[in-house]
Amino acid sequence: MKAAISSLISSKNLNFHCSRTTLLHSKPVFPRSPSFLSPTPTKTHQIRTNFDKTSRIHTTHFSSIMASSYKPEQARAPPALSLPAPPVTKARYFFKIGLCQLSVTPDKERNIAHARKAIEEAASKGAQLIMLPEIWNSPYSNDSFPVYAEDIDAGGDASPSTAMLSEVARLLKITIVGGSIPERVRDKLYNTCCIFGSDGKLKAKHRKIHLFDIDIPGKITFIESKTLTAGQSPTIVDTGRIGVGICYDLRFQELAMIYAARGAHLLCYPGAFNMTTGPLHWELLQRARAADNQLYVATCSPARDAGAGYVAWGHSTLVGPFGEVLATAEHEETIVIAEIDYSIIELRRTNLPLQKQRRGDLYQLVDVQRLNSE
Repeated sequence: MKAAISSLISSKNLNFHCSRTTLLHSKPVFPRSPSFLSPTPTKTHQIRTNFDKTSRIHTTHFSSIMASSYKPEQARAPPALSLPAPPVTKARYFFKIGLCQLSVTPDKERNIAHARKAIEEAASKGAQLIMLPEIWNSPYSNDSFPVYAEDIDAGGDASPSTAMLSEVARLLKITIVGGSIPERVRDKLYNTCCIFGSDGKLKAKHRKIHLFDIDIPGKITFIESKTLTAGQSPTIVDTGRIGVGICYDLRFQELAMIYAARGAHLLCYPGAFNMTTGPLHWELLQRARAADNQLYVATCSPARDAGAGYVAWGHSTLVGPFGEVLATAEHEETIVIAEIDYSIIELRRTNLPLQKQRRGDLYQLVDVQRLNSE
């Protein structure tokens, strides 16, 4: 994917909203600065307030002139899509998400049955959108990918993992972001995430775009490209306005920026960071993607198995549009249940109007796929 120069904008000393969160077998994380109280009015405060009132019209006019000269709408090509108008009811804007941090074994049948049980448990707790980890039906290794790979397009017995996801989504009337499994397409293998709607139908399929090829001497070496082929397309699902990435995709801010420009409200990243990169970058990257793009970010990891060939970090997490951690797990098997309120996104983008402050006269992010389709 080609992208032009992008800009990272940071903010400081900002209070944030944290939705009510329920966590099963794990601990909730609360804002470090929960106070929303205004300062007690003083004479100086009142004078400044009066000054602000009298100068507001001039400030607005000045901001308008600046925005016009900065050309913020040109910072995205094509221009970013506006958020859709809120529905009459909040049903599609306010819902619970379930993150199923699963233990994974070499027994594929057991993994499928175990994932189904976790999905059913999350749904019983009120989750309407449920997410599984990266490579949840197979050990995470280049040797295992060809053995456990499924023909997703053929379905049925050729893909028992996705057949289960489709069936349980339909029976429970929920949306499932199905983690990822190894997918076989003729002579190629992909790391693929399937998203099923509440009718059980496949809504989208995301193939991991950025392959995990790293070498940290003395720590970890893994070359996914030995067996896997990179996906060729960003994936956004109209159901819930969800942008999808897989693990290493999280490191690439351009992909998240494209999703935000396409109108995404939530970015879902099934992932399996390891014991080297997990402590350093897992939470950091999630919060950065959420804060930069002012949307929700959810991740789901396998539970940690210290005896496995590849040891996952765990810590499945939901991050809010101000970069605040709303819910997280430790490393053991668990289910995280948390609340998402899409109306907060518009509020935060009003609080911090980054879209109107970008410098389209200096830089631009190009969504090549969308530009070519116009």
